[in-house]
Amino acid sequence: MELPSLPYRRNPRRPWDPADELLELCAAQRVPRVELTSGTPLWLIARYDDARCVLSDSRFSSNLTAPGTALPKPEERTLEQKLKSRQPGTFLEYDPPDHTRLRGLIAGEFTTGAMHKLRPRIEAIVDRCLDATEAAGPPVDLVQEFALPMPSQVICELLGVPFEGEFDFVGHTIVMTDTMAPPEKLLTARDEMRNYMRELVVKHRRDPKDNLLGRLVRDHGKGITDEELVGIGNLLLIAGHETTAMMLGIGTLVLLQHPVQMDMMRKDPSLVVPAVEELLRYTSIANHGAIRTATEDVEVGGQLIKKGDAVAVSIPLVNRDQTRYEDPHRFDITREPKGSQLAFGHGIHHCIAAPMARLEMQIAFPALLRRFPALSLDVPLEYIPIRKSNVTHGVFALPVSW
Repeated sequence: MELPSLPYRRNPRRPWDPADELLELCAAQRVPRVELTSGTPLWLIARYDDARCVLSDSRFSSNLTAPGTALPKPEERTLEQKLKSRQPGTFLEYDPPDHTRLRGLIAGEFTTGAMHKLRPRIEAIVDRCLDATEAAGPPVDLVQEFALPMPSQVICELLGVPFEGEFDFVGHTIVMTDTMAPPEKLLTARDEMRNYMRELVVKHRRDPKDNLLGRLVRDHGKGITDEELVGIGNLLLIAGHETTAMMLGIGTLVLLQHPVQMDMMRKDPSLVVPAVEELLRYTSIANHGAIRTATEDVEVGGQLIKKGDAVAVSIPLVNRDQTRYEDPHRFDITREPKGSQLAFGHGIHHCIAAPMARLEMQIAFPALLRRFPALSLDVPLEYIPIRKSNVTHGVFALPVSW
């Protein structure tokens, strides 16, 4: 299999670390020029301060289609052009004012008050998934038995999407986030996800229930189109299970490599919140945020980025910036916090569901460690299947015993 492009590489011996050649490149050049798997050149942002500047600067557009670019008619588009076409409702791909309107529709679902109400349900789902994990093993694949089903059930209940069913949204998500997947598979997975969500939207339009999709229909009615509901629903469904699942998998792997700190986290509830923040910083499962396009000439970190140039923020490198963090390659759950790490992004596109993801991890990690105090890897580290070309980093499986 062809190696993924430089921004996606991780150290094969330490899969939670950026690749050595990536660290060397960014040590030699503050803003290096690299390529995506598609061959698209872009500027790579690796410093914390530079990243905050780019992510909060309206001169860097999130639109998938560069400003002023006209796409061919639908029937004349190539597969690549079809994949680049903007999907209504997927507000990560939008700039204000469209982004502001769409994000504002769901912002109230992820407030502190909303998370407080959600906590008992998350705790119940975590316990139920741990019961199933215990019944299945040992040994078990922790990804399949716990890390994937737990956040999947949470986001499905929140949205109003059936969790038990024949539709494989997890499998389609893996394809859609794989930068090495053939365009035909990517387009098929995307369209099947949209068709499935479209059917659900029709049902919620007809009979809105007390869930996120139902509340959008009831509260905003004709102010939001069916296709926008489809886009919002799929964005939350994909991001709502994929990111937390990958964090639980690779986060547990990191804890198993640091047994003293794992035991500290198990025994001391006051360490849970800082431990989750350190896991987010240390693993940084988002290889980079959405690709941004400069809408005018901008200087970042002393580098002139010209109008039309593509830019990507390397979250793993930003969260290991030696000018920001002392000894950044050391995992330390007692680390004194120094501002916010950027695992969830920054600026107007900061992950809207970050409060829910944090809450899930703050509940799930200590519950897992308490349930299985003798938790251990069931295979050598080098046998763990690592994601190599997905937008979201993690492990495909994590065989464990206790």
